[in-house]
Amino acid sequence: MTSVGEDRPDQPAAPIQGLGVELNGLNTIHESERKGRARDLFWPWFGANVSVFGLSYGSFLLGFGISFWQATIVGVVGIVISFLFCGFISLAGKRGSAPTMVLSRAMFGVDGNRLPSVLSWLLTVGWETVLTALAVLATATVFEQLGWEGGVATKVVALIVVAALIIAGGVIGFHLIMRMQKIITVVTGVLTVVYIVLVLGHIDLGAVSALPSGSFPQVIGGFVFMLTGFGLGWVNAAADYSRYLPRATRSAGVVGWTTFGSSLAPVILLIFGVLLAGSSADLNKAIAADPIGALASLLPTWFLVPFVIVAVLGLVGGAVLDIYSSGLALLSAGLRAPRYVAAGIDGVIMTIGAIYVVFFAPDFLGPFQGFLITLGVPIAAWCGIFIADIQLRRRDYADKELYDRRGRYGSVRWAPIALVVVGTALGWGLVTSSVSWLGWQGYLFDAFGLGGRSGDWAYANLGVLVALVIGYLGTLIFSRATVRRQEALA
Repeated sequence: MTSVGEDRPDQPAAPIQGLGVELNGLNTIHESERKGRARDLFWPWFGANVSVFGLSYGSFLLGFGISFWQATIVGVVGIVISFLFCGFISLAGKRGSAPTMVLSRAMFGVDGNRLPSVLSWLLTVGWETVLTALAVLATATVFEQLGWEGGVATKVVALIVVAALIIAGGVIGFHLIMRMQKIITVVTGVLTVVYIVLVLGHIDLGAVSALPSGSFPQVIGGFVFMLTGFGLGWVNAAADYSRYLPRATRSAGVVGWTTFGSSLAPVILLIFGVLLAGSSADLNKAIAADPIGALASLLPTWFLVPFVIVAVLGLVGGAVLDIYSSGLALLSAGLRAPRYVAAGIDGVIMTIGAIYVVFFAPDFLGPFQGFLITLGVPIAAWCGIFIADIQLRRRDYADKELYDRRGRYGSVRWAPIALVVVGTALGWGLVTSSVSWLGWQGYLFDAFGLGGRSGDWAYANLGVLVALVIGYLGTLIFSRATVRRQEALA
């Protein structure tokens, strides 16, 4: 039996007796454990993205100063393209039967991969924190609307319950997560439809159609925000679930079901969210402070409790996938411990972060956008590298050598590391944030003649696209020969 903290491939891991705790971690999934069909990927991806939080992105998009049709087009295109990235990276899971951050070693080397592993860990822990905090804030707001206590005591209890659900899912592992996601998918899907029906009357098509069109930089800014808010937040975990599929599974099915399952709910919720936020300036403003709680203000009293259920379950569904993958990323970064211990550590950090957001942060939207864009830049560079590498490869990964620094993938591959560093340096110079401690960003706008930190391009978030292109094209140019040499070895 393999311990998650050990780099020992291709050994089956039985669950802890009586608890069902998964012991698979960095190891390659044994042939005897690979089962299922590509369409099984629909459940975890849909369940993780059906949260009513998706409605709030309609408000976030309109914050870029664009019209309904502009927001709808860039929102739908951004969501589908970003989750298509996840679909492509899911192919690596089927080909290698190992976690995303282990498969990334084929590009960066066994030791060099610690850099993207740390980035992946930061991103997933950050998302866990965001989703947990949102669940707590939404619960408190709804309690206040019901005339109940919504203060500190309610927030503390809500935090304990939400954190316990998330940590339990992350610690017990894959099989519990798959069961949880099916339940979450059904419950949240049905209740979200009821929510949409109940608030239809609040849509003012006249106000929506009167929204002025934005400039090209504003449209690009909204598009990039959709990339970072959806698929780019999941790419570093995309192979963690497809790794359990048999390697004979059709590649088109893996890409298709991952993309469809993850995009379906966000597309519907985004369009409806744009209609709601565009109908009311007050609601649009309130969402920035409490994204989900503000949506509850539109509901009749009798549906507030079901709304809390759908909101919390949807957020828990996303956070459970994050904590599972953040534990794997922490192990890949070098922690020597079982997977369930790593997930527990991340759960503690998540809880501490949520306490800060709930009880001390002045607002939600500013730090959230700063977090997405700042980490979105290096993750975009890594994503470009990974997708290009998948495109270059013709064979499955050499399983055992993903764990051997003396094998074909080596210890450190400097070219991909340089692409991440260069992509990040250029990318951070072409993004800005309203958060004070990120004021150093945007240092290349003047140099590139883009009007400085207050010009038209300041909030277009061009740096994310630049980093993505650098990672992708750089890998196609500089890594082609290396991949051919790797695959030529017996």
